Amino acid sequence: MPRRSLTEDEDPLSKLIAPPPNESPAEREQRISEEKKAKEISDGIDEELNAQRLAEKKENKISVLLLGASTFAGKSTTLKNFQLINSPKAFKAERGSWRTIVQLNIARSIRIIFDAMTTAQQQYSGLSPVSPISEDRSPSPLEFEQELPMLTAEHLKLKMRLSPLLQVEESLWRRLSPSTATATQQVSVTNVPPPSSNLKKEIYVQSATPWKSAFSRFLSSSNRESVDSDDGIDFDDPQDPGVILNNCAEDMIKLWHDPTIKALLQALRIRLEDTPGFFLDELDRVTALKYVPSDDDILKARLKTMGVSEHRFVLKTGNMMSRDWRVFDVGGARSLRAAWAPFFDACDAIIFLAPLSCFDQSLVEDPSVNRLEDSILLWRAIVSNQLLQTTELILFLNKCDILKAKLESGIRFSKWVISYGDRPNTFEGTSRYMKKKFATIFKQHSTTPRTFYCHFTSVTDTHSTFTILENGTQNLAYKAPIDNWLVQ
Repeated sequence: MPRRSLTEDEDPLSKLIAPPPNESPAEREQRISEEKKAKEISDGIDEELNAQRLAEKKENKISVLLLGASTFAGKSTTLKNFQLINSPKAFKAERGSWRTIVQLNIARSIRIIFDAMTTAQQQYSGLSPVSPISEDRSPSPLEFEQELPMLTAEHLKLKMRLSPLLQVEESLWRRLSPSTATATQQVSVTNVPPPSSNLKKEIYVQSATPWKSAFSRFLSSSNRESVDSDDGIDFDDPQDPGVILNNCAEDMIKLWHDPTIKALLQALRIRLEDTPGFFLDELDRVTALKYVPSDDDILKARLKTMGVSEHRFVLKTGNMMSRDWRVFDVGGARSLRAAWAPFFDACDAIIFLAPLSCFDQSLVEDPSVNRLEDSILLWRAIVSNQLLQTTELILFLNKCDILKAKLESGIRFSKWVISYGDRPNTFEGTSRYMKKKFATIFKQHSTTPRTFYCHFTSVTDTHSTFTILENGTQNLAYKAPIDNWLVQ
């Protein structure tokens, strides 16, 4: 049946804006006057918005968006490097807060070992532990039917002596909660099922929340005479968790270096040394009573952030004048990616972080999706996005140090990246292959010609990352004045 077209009389919009029936000349004059005033107001708002948009483009500022598909992509660490470029002493006033985060990371690592020990105990007691979903495991199910190393009475004594660390973790978590932190299920590091729900937690803070103030308030409530004037650390505070960590240091070192524990972690495919916030190889130093975090420690420290945050810096690049920089850090989880789009229109550059080390891991949101594959798909979406065709894209193929360590340990890259075939299982071969893959996507899906910027990075390597970011900021600062001139 042919569709009947609407006549003007039947058009709902025409009916809506049509003058009232039986309108008098005076009413008509008043209506026209009101419509004219409304249009003037509307035009004024449009003009103001356009002027504001144009002024923002002409401002002496550069906007950078940090993007990455993975929870452990390295965005927060890259942001810390921006802070160091802005000011070499950027962390000086924050060392007290970051010292607490390092302590939290240590306690969390020990808890993960405890959970692995509990799994072994359950196996030998006849219980069948259930395999949880983890970001650090492969898409294939983890088999717990394998025989795990037998723990001795000495191992259980060590675990008992170190149990105060669980209270340390809970205490540190409470300092951040309830107003500045939320506990979530700890599924991002370990394959081990949780022995108890109230201990299986990782803290995250909302990116926009000044979480450091939670610790600074705690520090400021201590005896101010004993507080270090530079770092804000009260080493004489009786509630300082560092005292417990120092007392437990010898047992923690013994536990971490125990051959049976090493074999247990390997059997469960837990590689703590590959995770952010790993300090177990430096326990002598970081558990010292007078320990103050270095810049490298702060870069390594892990505190999960959620949401979008904006950070402003004033950077002087080369012999050019100082520029205002706005760096946006956004979450990489699939549920948070819808929040990216509003930032695309105003950003001058995107730093996209793709961790190569996650080639043998799956997404926590969808265990059937490989994390490296997810980065590739997201890179393709960013490159082909029409809003970003004039935006500079800078690719960080990140976590190269962890990739190299995994390959040297015997993990086969081609087992997870089938297309790699029988090429050499070396860092040089795999990294070159992945760079070519990302470059091909960039070339095929960019609708306008632009330069492909790609760097192999380990963002906890302060010196190399600092150099890369410094060179990148100089290039962007040089390009931005040209773009600003074009919109004038």
